[in-house]
Amino acid sequence: MRLTQLDGLLAFVTVAKHKSFTGAAAELDLSAAALSQSVRALEERLGVRLFNRTTRSVSLTEAGQAYIERVGPAIADLLDASESLSQFRDQPVGLLRLNAGRVVVATVLRELVPAFMAAYPTVRVEVHIDDGFCDIVAEGFDAGFRLGDSVEKDMVALPFGPPMQIAIVGSPSYFSKRSKPASIADLREHDLIRYRFPSSKQLYRWELLDKGQPVEVDSQGGFVCNDSLLMVEAALDGLGLAYTFDLAVAEHVKAGRLVRVLEEACPSYPGFHIYYPGRRQLPLKLRKFIDFGTARLRRKP
Repeated sequence: MRLTQLDGLLAFVTVAKHKSFTGAAAELDLSAAALSQSVRALEERLGVRLFNRTTRSVSLTEAGQAYIERVGPAIADLLDASESLSQFRDQPVGLLRLNAGRVVVATVLRELVPAFMAAYPTVRVEVHIDDGFCDIVAEGFDAGFRLGDSVEKDMVALPFGPPMQIAIVGSPSYFSKRSKPASIADLREHDLIRYRFPSSKQLYRWELLDKGQPVEVDSQGGFVCNDSLLMVEAALDGLGLAYTFDLAVAEHVKAGRLVRVLEEACPSYPGFHIYYPGRRQLPLKLRKFIDFGTARLRRKP
């Protein structure tokens, strides 16, 4: 095996992750032309085409898919090995890539990330907002955020934020036209702001408690979206009742812009968890972020 056979592997893996030469070039701090040349040289050495390229898209060929399945984990291990050396330095370095839903960003990361970057200026942070169920390993993220019971079993999950309760909210202008629901059955007479999952495209059925027993509510409403914070904005605009986490609407409720109803029917959750692959050594940049965030969130009233 010649040393030159290893050239282009990082370029190949990064392009496959982003499905874009432009995105991969930005991550590797290279020009798109230089990155493309590196991948083409790798294809020539291997004697197969790894990508299908058009003016609008980049996708793996059958050979490229087979190659990434073998090469991808190996490159990840090599990068982890290099990252593990950071424990011998005083400060973590590099890019920390996080995947989180909009509610997590608004209630946890919006204040935490700037404070962390001020404390560790040698770490760059990328936050990818995603309300779907992302495969953080395949997409190249260091960690993700979800409710604890929705994290895959092969991941390490740690509590990262306070306990939460579901909140059903409407605006004063909405309730000036409709009476407040006194029971779950009354929701049939209301406009429910619906949420459509980005991944499955299914409409979410509200999960509530009727005398302590879980029930699902599936009612029609005039507004549907796939953005958890847009649902809050729709409720503020009087379009109907929104179903969300209490942390996402706490300030609006306190200011009187939104009104909570049916609190006794709203389930509680332990809170969001940060999760990451269990098979890899924890990078110093991620360990510092978890320690910093856990300590800061514990102090927050």
